[in-house]
Amino acid sequence: MHFSLVTLFPEFFDSPLSAGLMAKARESGTVDFSFRNPRDATADRHRTVDDRPYGGGPGMVMLPEPLAVTLRALREDAPKARILMMAPRGRRFTQQLARELAREEHVAILCGRYEGFDARIEELFDIEPVCVGDFVLNGGETAALNVIEAVARLVPGFMGKEESGEDESFSEGLLEYPHYTRPEVFEGLPVPDVLRSGDHGRIAAWRREQSLAATLRLRPELLPEAPLTETDMTFLRHKAAETVERAGRNLHCALVHYPVLNKEKKSVAVSLTNLDIHDIGRCSCTYGLGGYYIVTPIEDQRRLLDGILRHWTEGPGLAANPDRGEALGLVRGADTVQDAVDDITRRTGQRPLVIATSARGAGDTTVGQVRSILAERPVLLLFGTGHGLSPHLVAACDGTLRPVRWMDGYNHLSVRTAAAIIMDRILGDCY
Repeated sequence: MHFSLVTLFPEFFDSPLSAGLMAKARESGTVDFSFRNPRDATADRHRTVDDRPYGGGPGMVMLPEPLAVTLRALREDAPKARILMMAPRGRRFTQQLARELAREEHVAILCGRYEGFDARIEELFDIEPVCVGDFVLNGGETAALNVIEAVARLVPGFMGKEESGEDESFSEGLLEYPHYTRPEVFEGLPVPDVLRSGDHGRIAAWRREQSLAATLRLRPELLPEAPLTETDMTFLRHKAAETVERAGRNLHCALVHYPVLNKEKKSVAVSLTNLDIHDIGRCSCTYGLGGYYIVTPIEDQRRLLDGILRHWTEGPGLAANPDRGEALGLVRGADTVQDAVDDITRRTGQRPLVIATSARGAGDTTVGQVRSILAERPVLLLFGTGHGLSPHLVAACDGTLRPVRWMDGYNHLSVRTAAAIIMDRILGDCY
């Protein structure tokens, strides 16, 4: 396999590409490298490759002409080369993409410097932007090394023992299991008995469970896309119940019936809906929320709520459908949003951050921010009935969540549907 590197600093690669397995692979011809420096395509005596950006702003931009000359020469020598550009806005580099690239005969990588490339280069050439992570580097050379090593080790002949290339972290969408070697006991810590048993079936099962447990503990966001068997899912379910502090316990929601808007945009109180109580209660239980509040100051509506809850949590409904009784056991009545805030504060020892939800406006809070906050303090999500929460209530909140479907014209979800979507976006299946 051949890598062409377009870089202003070819010497950057001297040491990394001349050490360890990479050096051996180069000696054997398994992988090969060539370098193209855009400075060599300049015509002025200073070998200029950058200039100030149009429109002003900090930094410099790589000139298009030296790059265009360099890329046309590359295309002439290697018409089928797949050209990548290291860029923060590119496709995320993953093990799956590494496998895909390892099947290519020739991969070219553009390493940017300064503020990046003149945008017209991407219009003139078939280039794929690739990103190795959400962080800032001085240039694309370091990122290119990540790509080179991840791809090269998958090329047949690179790794000595071929299965070593795949039996690693992320190869199956999971983190790798722990490894041990001699001595059997080191500073009082023994090698797990199963690894010394000689029972390869038990060893394989233990390694799989360790891989699952590590991923659940350290990188749970990988699990939704990982290939899992029913046995894997059973193990994860039990492991999560035993060891994982679920973030959902710090999330609470309230269905507000006053103050909300009517069709005329007036602030009013609206009646309870039995389906809202049941369905949002079931969602709240499924995602492990700390509580679900029904907010209404109207006395007869509170009596109606109490009657529904008694039926399902104490009366005949509980005997007929214990699962529904468990879900509605999360439901609490509150006269006002402040009453719900006070109850959460009393139960958790912390005042919750109050976040409104709305189908209107831009919002100032994302689901990722809410998820991060849950690690530190409780959050109360407010869902509005009628035609949405009253503006003065929204203004009193600590933040407003971005609408569920803010890019589309039609955005009229039922409150039950919106609550389910938002809970899933914040908590998913693994938080």
